[in-house]
This record gives sequence, C-alpha cells and structure tokens, in this order.
Amino acid sequence: MGLPILQPDEQLLRPVPREQFLRELRTNIKTPQHKGISNIGKPEWLKIRPPSDTYHDLRRRLRTLGLVTVCQESHCPNMSECWSSGTATFMVLGDTCTRACKFCAVKANGKPAPPDPNEPTKLVTAVGEMKLDYLVLTAVDRDDLPDGGAAHFAACVRALKSAYPKLLIEILSGDFGGNEEAVRTVVEAGTDVFAHNLETVRRLQSSVRDRRANYEQTLAVLRAAKRFNPTLKTKTSLMVGLGETRTELLEAMDDARASDVDIITFGQYLQPTTWHLAVARYMPPDEFKQLETDARAKGFIYCAAGPFVRSSYRAGELFLKGLIELERSAAPKIALEERT
Repeated sequence: MGLPILQPDEQLLRPVPREQFLRELRTNIKTPQHKGISNIGKPEWLKIRPPSDTYHDLRRRLRTLGLVTVCQESHCPNMSECWSSGTATFMVLGDTCTRACKFCAVKANGKPAPPDPNEPTKLVTAVGEMKLDYLVLTAVDRDDLPDGGAAHFAACVRALKSAYPKLLIEILSGDFGGNEEAVRTVVEAGTDVFAHNLETVRRLQSSVRDRRANYEQTLAVLRAAKRFNPTLKTKTSLMVGLGETRTELLEAMDDARASDVDIITFGQYLQPTTWHLAVARYMPPDEFKQLETDARAKGFIYCAAGPFVRSSYRAGELFLKGLIELERSAAPKIALEERT
C-alpha cells in the first residue's frame, strides 16, 4: 500500500483578499522566541563575495528577456558567486507569490498577474545564451490557479527539454496545495531532480511558513514525486537559526529519509527586512559540518550545509549533474549485461 497523499483543502486554495493577506503577513512576524534578538551581531564568517563583470552582464541580459530569478527576488546571499560564474535559478509564474511566509523576501499579493505564455520561449533563449547544461527552475506559489501553475511549470520544462535534450533540469517546486495530479504533471514533464523544501523543523512550521503550507504536506509531495518516477532524485532544504534544536534537525532528517528523499541541504536564515522573522542564532561552521556528517550517516546521497547554502546551491548542482550523467552512462551497459 502506498503512503497517503494529502488532498488539497478547498478552503485554503481560495484566493485571499489583499487586506487579509497583508494582515496575515504582519501577524506573528516576530514570535516570542525571536523578540528582542533581531539585532544580534553577524559573525565574522558571514562574508559575501563582491560582484564581477559577469554578474552585471547576466543581470542586463535577464532584464532584457523579461525573466525573473529567485536569486534577486529572495535576496539570496549567493547571487554574486553564482551569477559571476554564469549560473542562475529562474523563477517562473511571475514575481509575486500568493502566500505570506514570514521568512521570504519574494513579493506577496493575493492576486498576481496571469502567467506569461511566452515564458517557455524566453527560457529557451536564456539557456542558449548562457550555454547551460544544468538548470534550476523554481516558481512562486499560485493558489489563485486551479492547478497551482503546474501546467505552466511543465510547459517550461518540456520546451527546454525539446530545445536541449541533454539539459538537466532541477525543479524547486511548491506544494500545489497537496494536489497529487499537479505534482505528477511537473514530474512527468521531464524533470531530473525534484526539490521541495521543509524550510524548518516540525515545531516551527506555523510560525515560519504560510498557513497553507505544513510539514506533513511537504513530505507527502516529496513521496508523490518519487512514486511517479522512482528514478527521480528528490531533495529538500531547511534553514537554521530560527530557534530549532539539534534534536529537531535530526528528526527532520529522519522524516525526510523515511519519505525516500535523496538530498538535503542546510543554510543559515538571514532576515531580509525588519518585517520578517528575526534571526535567533547564527550557527557556527563546525556545527554545519556536523550536520553533513549526520546526513551521510542517515543515508542521504548528498548533503550541503553551510551559512550561505541554499536549496539550489551550486555545489549541489555540480554533484547531481555528475551523479545523473554517471547513472545514464551506466544504464546501457547494465541493459547489455542483462541481455547476455
């Protein structure tokens, strides 16, 4: 018997009026365990690389094409490093999210603009200009759309795979309200890696994430993706520094492995604005190293953990690219041996 998949809650899928949406965004922004500590000093290991000429060139090209990157919208600390090396994580379905997570810097509104029908073509152009062989695609949550935007997401993947058959595509997906068929649509479009983030430990879900997202639903989405394609690599990510304990992080690892998740990453939460959750603690580098050791011991095929690690961090991309290509090259040999 397969593990149950949470079905979408019709009440939660209804668009939220703007006034209510903004009220929710400001409600419990700083929970009791975070109050009064937003001004803790940043440690010396939090240093960001300055931008290069490549960074500025890529920024101009993306603006010309009218494409959005999560790097910009989420104020990612790795933007300079990644863009300077010519890589980026593209965000489809617009730049405005229908949810109000208390850690996220992406613009929020209950009624975002309709999806751009030309977005798949724009992505094909951008990938060609950048000469990418590994691409990360993410999207804002679109609870205003019947399928959560899954069909548009899948159209982008199919267009890219059609233009560049050898391109490896990692999807950093939302939960589609728990809609199993929406998950299937994205997975079966040609996705190579399916990522969906727990974001934080079980106890802190309601104080960190939007009310329409939750721990069990995230795990269910990850299980569904793997069930629709057992060879798919699945991935999740958590932030640290929100008040979680080491025991809770280990529990999250166990829950992810029990849901057959292959890769896990951990990164330091950084407060985007004063409206967002305050940082409870800056985790030192040695504790990040211990998380990597713990993850390997629990059976994850890869773990990246560090202050600036994010779900689509470049080190993870390089590992997955090598792993997928190795498996693909080994497949014909295995098939030949089975026939002889």
